[in-house]
Amino acid sequence: MAQALVDRHDVELAASAAAGGRREFGELVRRHGSAVRGLLRRMGAQPALADDIAQDAFIQAFERCAEFRGEGTFAAWVKRIAARLYIKRVAKEARYVAEVETEEVIAAPDPGGLMDLDEALKGLSEVERLCVSLCHGAGMAHPEIATALNLPLGTVKSHVKRGLDKLRARLQPADSMGRTQHVG
Repeated sequence: MAQALVDRHDVELAASAAAGGRREFGELVRRHGSAVRGLLRRMGAQPALADDIAQDAFIQAFERCAEFRGEGTFAAWVKRIAARLYIKRVAKEARYVAEVETEEVIAAPDPGGLMDLDEALKGLSEVERLCVSLCHGAGMAHPEIATALNLPLGTVKSHVKRGLDKLRARLQPADSMGRTQHVG
């Protein structure tokens, strides 16, 4: 008796998809689609663009499914594809200027003093948000990000560090007077 799709491992589903299994690939899309769209949103894509790029990423993943070897997770593999597609789209539309720092946006914390990651990411410059999202969301290494964004390696490292420092500061809990409490 055939094993239910939901009970099968991603590597097994990807192997079946590489052999033409559309239902198996559909299960992979169902499992990982929201994570891919979430990464794209954190990178700065508006919802409709995130949906479009996620769809394109899954189409590419289906076409290249035989290349997935299971050395990492399927989710990480397809996120890398989506991240690269987003970078290409942004560069093509000339909405991204690598060295131009925009004024820092200060996101107001919610009444409970808590802020979610998506709101905190909006407070980063576009290049910081991209570098942090590619590093920690798509699992790309600094040299790979530098190549993808056509930036010097040291600049990428600086953007990641500065972005993470800003995120830590924004995500610190506040006391009843609205002051940041330092944990640790």
